[in-house]
Amino acid sequence: MPNASSWSASSPLLLLWEDSSGTRIFLSLLYAVLAISGTLSNVMVIYLVFSFKKLQTTSNAFIVNGCAADLSVCALWMPQEAVLGLLPPNSSSLRSAEYRLLRGGLLGLGLTVSLASHLLVAFNRYVLITKLPSVYQALYQRRHTGCMIGLSWALALLPVPLLPGLWTLGSAQSDGSSRYTALLLALAVLGQTALLLHCYLGIVRRVRGSAKRVSVLNFPLLHQLPFPAAPPPPRRAQRRLSSVSVLLLCCVFLLGTQPLVWVSLLGFFLRPAPPALQAASWLLLCSLSALNPLLYTWRSEEFRRAARSVLP
Repeated sequence: MPNASSWSASSPLLLLWEDSSGTRIFLSLLYAVLAISGTLSNVMVIYLVFSFKKLQTTSNAFIVNGCAADLSVCALWMPQEAVLGLLPPNSSSLRSAEYRLLRGGLLGLGLTVSLASHLLVAFNRYVLITKLPSVYQALYQRRHTGCMIGLSWALALLPVPLLPGLWTLGSAQSDGSSRYTALLLALAVLGQTALLLHCYLGIVRRVRGSAKRVSVLNFPLLHQLPFPAAPPPPRRAQRRLSSVSVLLLCCVFLLGTQPLVWVSLLGFFLRPAPPALQAASWLLLCSLSALNPLLYTWRSEEFRRAARSVLP
């Protein structure tokens, strides 16, 4: 019988050979729920932006780019993992190197472009809020915006051949190349996270000094109350709510990305993390693909109004 390391290296769910069928079924159902909800939410956001002119902004173009990338994970990769988790451990589908390369490519392409889109949205909002309008208009012309989106996909295609090595990042039998691939992934996500936090914390500082300009962020303002006769809220409350919205976005992003970063660093410098911890860190990162559409649109009045007009 193969040991735990060989099963960890060949399983799409990073399960141990000794794990019960109930555990594999539970993870398969979880992947199925994420796949359905993520596909519907990403498709809805893309449809709304293309259907309503008010939503066709530069920031929303980057959000749509991220939704398209998340569909690669939610609509193409997750359903396969849900099905493969129900197959016997000795299934030939799990052992096929070509099929693992395809799954790894879909996952790598989707996650890389999705993470890049997070950074593009953050930088776009940072420039919009903290710089002069002339600087924003010069930087975000339509041609420049298209080049940024195209570059995110071009860069994502470069590391795709390395992704299958990440399946073995926690295996005791994994070779040096997979360990360095995991290190490269961790450093890339850490760098991207540092830039994203710099942008959003800069926005928070500016919002605290000028609550009047926060509406361009599509973050909620307290004057949007359900009863029309309500008095306008104090400006300090507006700044506080807007800052909380930014910090909430950052916290959700950190919760989804950082566990895999530190699991990868632990496996490179010390010893491999337990397979269950590896699986949980991957699942958190992949779940961002289903949460991203809600993360950027759930408190936007424009998106809510557009959604109400198309949903019964």
